[in-house]
Amino acid sequence: MLNRREFSKSVLGAGLGLLGSTKLRGTAIPTAFQPQAAQRPAEKCDLLIKGGTLIDPGRQLHAPMDIAVLNGKILEISAEIPESRALRVISAKGKIVTPGMIDIHQHCYDGVSDCVNADHFCLAKGVTTVVDAGSAGYPAIANLRKYVINTSVTRIKALVNISPFGAVGVGGTVDVLKAVDPELAAKAVEDNRPVVVGIKVRLGNEIQGADDVEFLKRGVQAARAVGLPLMAHIDGPYSPLTELLPMLRKGDVYTHFLHAHPHGSLDANGKILPVVSEARQRGVYFDVAQGRSHLSFDVAEKCLEQGFFPDTLSTDLTRVTASDRVYDLPTMVSKFMALGVDMGKAIQMVTSNAARVFDFGAEIGTLKPGNDADISIFEVREGKFDFEDSDGQKRSGRQKLVSTAVVRRGELLVNEA
Repeated sequence: MLNRREFSKSVLGAGLGLLGSTKLRGTAIPTAFQPQAAQRPAEKCDLLIKGGTLIDPGRQLHAPMDIAVLNGKILEISAEIPESRALRVISAKGKIVTPGMIDIHQHCYDGVSDCVNADHFCLAKGVTTVVDAGSAGYPAIANLRKYVINTSVTRIKALVNISPFGAVGVGGTVDVLKAVDPELAAKAVEDNRPVVVGIKVRLGNEIQGADDVEFLKRGVQAARAVGLPLMAHIDGPYSPLTELLPMLRKGDVYTHFLHAHPHGSLDANGKILPVVSEARQRGVYFDVAQGRSHLSFDVAEKCLEQGFFPDTLSTDLTRVTASDRVYDLPTMVSKFMALGVDMGKAIQMVTSNAARVFDFGAEIGTLKPGNDADISIFEVREGKFDFEDSDGQKRSGRQKLVSTAVVRRGELLVNEA
């Protein structure tokens, strides 16, 4: 029987192929950025990614660049790096190259409920880092770390659910207030650092009813005790946002903020609620996380029209959403491009913006010498693509990002073009 690492490589290997060189048609790409000078021009490298257009919002780079990799790290980024310096060269001509994408909200407790295998469903799509958003509560977080996180190629961090039952129990989340213990949740965080990077709480009228305020209080209590952020799932809560959002602190995350259910981000006239604007000004992050039922195109368009953009795009990926409407993080980027978000800004939401939300233990979300070589290569396909929100409403876009290759800590994994 394959161990988990062997299995991870086998499911990735199932999609391996040769890197194509499809041209990037009809995409306006500014080139006004000054290339970085080579720091060690004579040094050999293990891998050279040649001829792609680098989009790295964290460094304000959007220009043709080559990337040299040595010993799993970025060695150099320059406009022209000789192929003679590299042991292996791949062509990214006609494609875009980005920092490895980061999905801050998905469920990868593989083997439990409908959680996904991160190596197969994320890494193979150009997502090098994911955050498991509360699949496990304090009784199960150690097993998630031991059997999934420690054996995956994908970089995985996790949030401890304030509910001991987690978010993926049989029949869905079961939240019983008397079982919610902030001290035990905090201890689970301490026992599983640095893998655990925060606390998760899920609020909805069908989950806790009138107990939602107390659930959130206990989540904040646990997060404060360990000095880490809280991610609050708030979708159709019993209590209005005026009672819930003021409890979120700078650095906490309001996930699912674009849903169309009661007590959402907009007032009856479609305007951003003052309490929502105040939360952003206070430093709360706003995350999309479409999942099964958490994204409305109508709500998203009204927010975008008012200049209220998401801080981060994420998937809330499960086996169900991986095969319907959500699919993967590059599709989420393409979806928001279809809503009018600039490609560079959308990529920023899944790279440098996402990297700021949690402590990942390394500088990720941007490419510069010395960083881990987590790199994604995408073809930008042109045509007419229909994207769906959680209610089945459709919007059409002209471009779609499709992963053709990914590098994780310097190791090249190539998908079918």
